[in-house]
Amino acid sequence: MELNYAKIKTNCTSNGIGIRVALFVSGCPFHCKNCSNPESWNPNYGKTFTSEVKEKLFKELEKTYYRGLTLLGGSPLASYNIEETTQLAREFKQRFSDEKDLWIYTGYSFEDVINFEILNYTDILVDGLYVDELYSPKLRFRGSSNQSIIDVKESLKQNKKILAKQYYESE
Repeated sequence: MELNYAKIKTNCTSNGIGIRVALFVSGCPFHCKNCSNPESWNPNYGKTFTSEVKEKLFKELEKTYYRGLTLLGGSPLASYNIEETTQLAREFKQRFSDEKDLWIYTGYSFEDVINFEILNYTDILVDGLYVDELYSPKLRFRGSSNQSIIDVKESLKQNKKILAKQYYESE
């Protein structure tokens, strides 16, 4: 199955540290109550993520003011998206190395995806379902308090979830 996307947002500051490019992929199995992107639940929604679109995305990311790329959706780690998003993450890191970071948002728990190859290319993972009853406008980079902001490199080294505590300081 090919990857579809709902939108690409440039100059984004709400889905990770710094100015970012955010790719909202289509397809999500979770259907959270009061989801901010319910149109993205359908994996066929939006446009096809072609090699031309990918090159435009990478060209945009070459601008020096971008801190990195954020994959969200939808669910970048859903079974029908994981192959293409892993390839994208791999190419992103090959092209930008540690110069730019990769954030991924997913409804899956870290424990559910710890063995996914895509984590080898991911700097920060925001995991967990959005739970409307746990929403707070004071939360940074997450919608509900049950979601975690995870330092993926350190978590993979220790083989357990390690929070990126610096992103919780202002809460």
